[in-house]
Amino acid sequence: MKPAPFIHHKPRTIEDAVRLIAEFAPDDGRILAGGQSLVPIMAFRMAKPPHLVDINDVAGLDRLEVVDGMLHVGARVRHAAFRQNAAPGPTGAFLGAVMRNIAHHPIRTRGTFCGSLAHADPASEWCAVAALLDAVLVARSLDGQREIPVRDYFEAVMTTALRPDEILVEARLPLLAPDARFGFCEFSRRSGDFAIAMCLVTLRVEQGRIRDARFGIGGAEAFPRRLAEVEAILDGATPGETVWAEAARVAAAALDPLEDAVTSGAYRRDLVQSLALRAFKQVEA
Repeated sequence: MKPAPFIHHKPRTIEDAVRLIAEFAPDDGRILAGGQSLVPIMAFRMAKPPHLVDINDVAGLDRLEVVDGMLHVGARVRHAAFRQNAAPGPTGAFLGAVMRNIAHHPIRTRGTFCGSLAHADPASEWCAVAALLDAVLVARSLDGQREIPVRDYFEAVMTTALRPDEILVEARLPLLAPDARFGFCEFSRRSGDFAIAMCLVTLRVEQGRIRDARFGIGGAEAFPRRLAEVEAILDGATPGETVWAEAARVAAAALDPLEDAVTSGAYRRDLVQSLALRAFKQVEA
């Protein structure tokens, strides 16, 4: 199929982009950045926006830099930008490891970090990363700019706190400590398919004890989140098989799993337990 007819707008400044989306949002106007989610659903006519505001020429939205301990990721930054050295130390290594699990190479060269956050698919790796790291999301509209803590951002499946007239212009990710360790593991039925579940963990080990543990899930619930129950088990514990097994069991028990025609909630619960164990093993490597 082909998309329904639409008018293509190509602003060059953020002010013009904001003005255009404010004008056309009431008529289901949409933002176009990477287009890797929007264009396919337009091709199937599951979405028929009469106006597309294309932000690919908007100055300044390709920003990718560290300022005051935060990695600033602009709305035009592609997945492939995280292949290596996007941030210093373990943060860059973590983002690079996650990026390699996103879809396929052609999609990684075009799709955007902020586009994934705006689309808010439960299976999005970047959404899970944002939730794990307590990202701050920056939105612009005619009313000005506002910062949204990630804990207030995701609301339901593909539903966020963004208003229709707002553009997600930047995500800000706190850097991990220089001695942080990380693990990331996801499962999909075929390489490049949407993940059925994923687990992420970052932590430090100080004098033989786990410190600053963060544990998150994605794909398995309506939106990604950190699991405080798991982090409480990890913090202060001695790393090893015993604590990993208990933390993985608690992660599975804490899950409110999605269910669909081919994947039961019980399957996702078992999967999270297995993926958590694998992610913890990566921390030890």
